Amino acid sequence: MAILTVRLTEEEERLLARRSRRAGMKQASFVRKLIREQPFETAAEVLADAVKRMGNARLRIRRG
Repeated sequence: MAILTVRLTEEEERLLARRSRRAGMKQASFVRKLIREQPFETAAEVLADAVKRMGNARLRIRRG
C-alpha cells in the first residue's frame, strides 16, 4: 500500500477535523473517501463544484 503525506496548515487541519467529525469518520477515512470521489472530466464540472463549495454567492469565479 502506498503512503500519501500531505502537509496542512493549522487552519486546514482544523477544517479537516471539523469536516470528518461532521461526516462521522476518522480523518484518514474521510481523506480516503475524498480521494475516491469521481474525478472531474470537464471544466463545467469543476466550475459547478466550485460554486457549490464556495458558500458565498457574492464571490466570483474568474475564468482565464
